[in-house]
Amino acid sequence: MNLPITITQDDLLEILFNVAPVRPVFIWGAPGIGKSALVEQFAKEIGLPCVSLLGSQLAPEDIIGIPQIKGETSEFLPPKMIAKKEPYVLFLDELNACSQEVQKAFYSLIHERRIGEYHLPEGSIVVGAGNRAHDSAIVKTMSSALINRMFHVQMRADARQWIKWAQSNGLHAWVIDYIIQRPDHLFSEPPKTEEPFSTPRSWHMLSDALTEYGAGKRDLSGETLKMLAYACLTPSHAGMFLAYTKSIKNSHMLEDIIAQEAKWPSKPEDRDILYFLAQSFRAKLLAELPKSKQDISGNMLSFVYRAKGMIKELSVINFEIAQMTVAADDNNALPDWFMVEVIRDLPKLVGNK
Repeated sequence: MNLPITITQDDLLEILFNVAPVRPVFIWGAPGIGKSALVEQFAKEIGLPCVSLLGSQLAPEDIIGIPQIKGETSEFLPPKMIAKKEPYVLFLDELNACSQEVQKAFYSLIHERRIGEYHLPEGSIVVGAGNRAHDSAIVKTMSSALINRMFHVQMRADARQWIKWAQSNGLHAWVIDYIIQRPDHLFSEPPKTEEPFSTPRSWHMLSDALTEYGAGKRDLSGETLKMLAYACLTPSHAGMFLAYTKSIKNSHMLEDIIAQEAKWPSKPEDRDILYFLAQSFRAKLLAELPKSKQDISGNMLSFVYRAKGMIKELSVINFEIAQMTVAADDNNALPDWFMVEVIRDLPKLVGNK
């Protein structure tokens, strides 16, 4: 399933607070985007314990229980982890990864909040989650009967909200600062090949690894940092993160270049740092330049003039990187009015793309 509307972490919490108490909610999203963490946070905030079941590891009897003879009849005894006396949040993770038989076992649990004769305690909440078919994860077709029993939302990663969460949870300063500079690197779609890829979860893993290795408190070899980054992130993001670690001694270098208090690094051995700064500059342009020239304020006008000057300076040092800074890609392009001015001032730079 790929819904036409996506929601952020904060949006999801609002939906869980308002909808989940009356209707089961199903959360769609890519692996590592933070679905499980948000459900656990929701349970904590409403003061209920959270019981998680992993759909890909369940058999039907794990849901409906096993029969026991009582006198001349039998009854099913529900599993201990489900059959609780106090209300709780039941989180059915990877629900669409379980078999059709297990999905059928969930019907009454999701729709009527019961298993055989056992009913979930009053006030209990059922939430499901799963990956999308194109995420290269283990998923199975969800039956229409099961789909129709739930309220569906699709979650996306929001860098601003994630940075706020990361700061409050003490993630490694390098990871937070890097995502502040490159919010577009927080998440990348799962690749078709078997390789790590960037998600909020993988950045969290990198943060944990950097903390355990003492990065920032003691010097780590370049090979160690390389191993840590490439173990967690999309390869291109890992390379950029390594360039960032080299520029940490002057963590405000881009702002200094904008303020004309520093220059683009021009030494051959600093090419990776130059590339990182140029891509960070591009991300800043994409984030801050208004779509319409009519919306330019006084301060923005100064930034526009300086931005054109920086592109010209960059083209003198490395023409290829300057081209990449202004070039449109599949997802993002600089505003048309800005590109017109770049073409007017630097026709060769744009004309040779």
